[in-house]
Amino acid sequence: MEIKKQKTLMIALFAVIAVLALLVIYAFAVRPAVNGYATKVYQQGVQDAVVSIMQQAAQCNSKGVSLNYQNQTLNLVALQCYQQAQQNRTNSS
Repeated sequence: MEIKKQKTLMIALFAVIAVLALLVIYAFAVRPAVNGYATKVYQQGVQDAVVSIMQQAAQCNSKGVSLNYQNQTLNLVALQCYQQAQQNRTNSS
């Protein structure tokens, strides 16, 4: 009877140790890897969005890029396009 209790206790202790080991592995290996990947993908998305906006603003045939947030609007125009428009105005005057 005593041996059976010891076996049960050993199995329970082994299970607790295994669960704790899995939690440590998750906390120090799996979660940082997943968070690092998510951060990397997020940063790539932000970079792609900024490049796309800059490319659209650099097309001088348009009036720039309108960015809307709630009730505010921001119009972006590339500096070279603005300078060309100013030169065209002074040349035509």
